[in-house]
Amino acid sequence: MARLLIRGGRIIDPAQNLDRVGDLLIEDGLIAGYEPPDGPCDEVLHAEGKIVSPGLIDMHVHLREPGNEEAETVETGTAAALAGGFTTVACIPNTRPPIDSQAAVAFIQNQAAKADHCRVYVVACVSKGREGKELAELGQLVQAGAVAFSDDGDPVENSELLRRAFEYCQMFDKPILNHAEVRELTRNGVMHEGLVSLVLGLPGMPAEAEDVMTSRDISLAEATGGRIHIMHVSSVESVDMIRRAKTRGVRVTTEVCPHHFTLNDECLRSFDSNFKMSPPLRGQRHVEACIAGLVDGTIDVICTDHAPHAAEKKMQELDKAPFGILGLETALGLVVTKLIEPGHLSWLQALEKMTVNPARILGLELGTLQPGRPADVTVIDPDIRWTVDKNQFRSKSRNTPFHGWELQGRAETVIVDGRIKYRAGELASVAIA
Repeated sequence: MARLLIRGGRIIDPAQNLDRVGDLLIEDGLIAGYEPPDGPCDEVLHAEGKIVSPGLIDMHVHLREPGNEEAETVETGTAAALAGGFTTVACIPNTRPPIDSQAAVAFIQNQAAKADHCRVYVVACVSKGREGKELAELGQLVQAGAVAFSDDGDPVENSELLRRAFEYCQMFDKPILNHAEVRELTRNGVMHEGLVSLVLGLPGMPAEAEDVMTSRDISLAEATGGRIHIMHVSSVESVDMIRRAKTRGVRVTTEVCPHHFTLNDECLRSFDSNFKMSPPLRGQRHVEACIAGLVDGTIDVICTDHAPHAAEKKMQELDKAPFGILGLETALGLVVTKLIEPGHLSWLQALEKMTVNPARILGLELGTLQPGRPADVTVIDPDIRWTVDKNQFRSKSRNTPFHGWELQGRAETVIVDGRIKYRAGELASVAIA
């Protein structure tokens, strides 16, 4: 029997409301318990002063393969995930071609197996070709392993198609993940519409574009009983609408990205395209609303919307550069630095939004250190201070606005299915289970 003992760490498992110092035993790839074994261990990890968490889960990642391998591949994206402390990612289907068939799902699964880094689950298309005209073969996609459906980077604009998708997905209890944006209100926009965009003379993307779509999505989910997950929420009113909908029992969940609770539209005064994203960085009151939504539980998940782009694309003029930034390798440090250290969230609350909550939304038997569950574990050094260096990223791209930032907290060891996959800054593949 293969055994790994993680000794003396602060074990935090939000799924069990567990926060205590002790040992964690892994046997044959599963969580075995919280006591040392009677016999010898194959390896002992000393975790005194460290946090032992369920493996982090990112339910919103763009791996770019197939079609944009110059920006990212499944291999490089999952390596970046490990470096960020993530044991599981869900990839978004805006690839070329889109992930709208069983064969496309199988391709991602095969690439992930070849890379053999972290777990990769597939979010498949709502509509064929992501064109918003005809439903994809949702039942077949579920059979192939799809855990949710989305047309992100585009919203599902056809309300009738979305209504039918909600009704169909109830047979499988799968959520629809929608990008909340009314394109008629944001066409040609570069940044948040407000005082800063006015001063800079840049075309704006009003918060109402997000709010109107959020309202529609909630209404259709409420009418059908379907499950809606609002992606990368960023506005005051959208957060408030989701809060009110939850009190009515609507099956709505939502996520926020670190850049939306860390940065605001003042950053665009630099005209740096690394601050260009969709939804855009908004005014400070919107930032504060996102933090408040995290604090009161309105926002269920912290995810990255990891969106790599090749350097030559991001180096274009601001109006031509694509939307999106990297996120996997900086997310944990930003959560510690901007949410935990200032006292907005406890470690238990923050990890809940990065482990068990995304697992529950996607229907995964992960995100917990409960005995008998798969041994996906992230050991975190909560006190280490480090400087973001984009040139050291595992990702294939470099489009981050956080280069040069000093952050606190970083993954030290990452274990997937009982195997150490990342240790002290280095990828590893140590078979211990």
